[in-house]
Amino acid sequence: MNNQEAIVAAQEALKAWGVEMTPRLIKNRENIVLEAAGPDGQRAALRLHRPGYQSDDAIRSELWWSEALVEAGMMVPQAIRTLAGDVLATGGERVASLVTWLEGEPLGEGGVQLAMDAAEQERLHEALGAELARLHVASDAMVRTEAFEREVLDLDALLGDAPSWGRFWENASLSEEEAALLLACREKLRSEIGAHAEAGGDFGLIHADALRENVLVQDGQTRLIDFDDGVFGFRMYELGVAMSQNWDQANEAALGAALLRGYASVRALPHQAEQLLLAFTVMRAMASCGWVIGRYPDDHPAVRDYAERAIAMAKRYLA
Repeated sequence: MNNQEAIVAAQEALKAWGVEMTPRLIKNRENIVLEAAGPDGQRAALRLHRPGYQSDDAIRSELWWSEALVEAGMMVPQAIRTLAGDVLATGGERVASLVTWLEGEPLGEGGVQLAMDAAEQERLHEALGAELARLHVASDAMVRTEAFEREVLDLDALLGDAPSWGRFWENASLSEEEAALLLACREKLRSEIGAHAEAGGDFGLIHADALRENVLVQDGQTRLIDFDDGVFGFRMYELGVAMSQNWDQANEAALGAALLRGYASVRALPHQAEQLLLAFTVMRAMASCGWVIGRYPDDHPAVRDYAERAIAMAKRYLA
């Protein structure tokens, strides 16, 4: 769907909320996101969901979840219900949802060194750790209906023979030696994360995509947006995702310590949390190396970029 088609589709979708306007396109990737307005005229974000990625019930579940988080006192995008009382509009080529707009600037951008000074970086990572812990506490307290549906990202979905995000060791840009390296990393990760799971490792609803672009900062506070990838998963994977863009920062260790410190101020961490944070950070790099398979042509630069990051992190982890 090109940009003009997206705007036309968005105008049609907004009728489900009784809104007539021309929204502003923000991004046209897998989900199409536009700035719009709700029935009350307040600023809102309209999402035209990518076909085939999430079922209608899974998207509804994400939005029910956000409503529960707001009720628990968190500041996250909340579903604006249609005139019919649903959280989704389903009549068009893509199902649509409208959520409240959160103010703030992204924490940063992947592949770009963080802009603020080191002390502020640590302070914001500590705040993010506490926010993720609050998310987990509120998610565990949520009362879910039988219709609630989100993917389960367990050990097999992360590191089995057919991982949810793709067989990362089959990334087309890998040499045989590099593929063997990632397979060795996979075995070590299976052992370490498997032991964590067997010991009753904390598992439940997680955002699963707390990258810098999805963490807004306003008045020194951190807020999460874009729950589209939310799953039932390991809580330490949540923290690994948040650290995965820091792997090449000179102060990576300090940022990881700050993230854990913030989390522990709200919710207990598991035994050997520092080592688990490393394992799950590497796990995210492996998953991303598989995620590009089929999304880009084999010779696209992104395929190699994700592979090179996975290789570098695997070498460090295995060492």
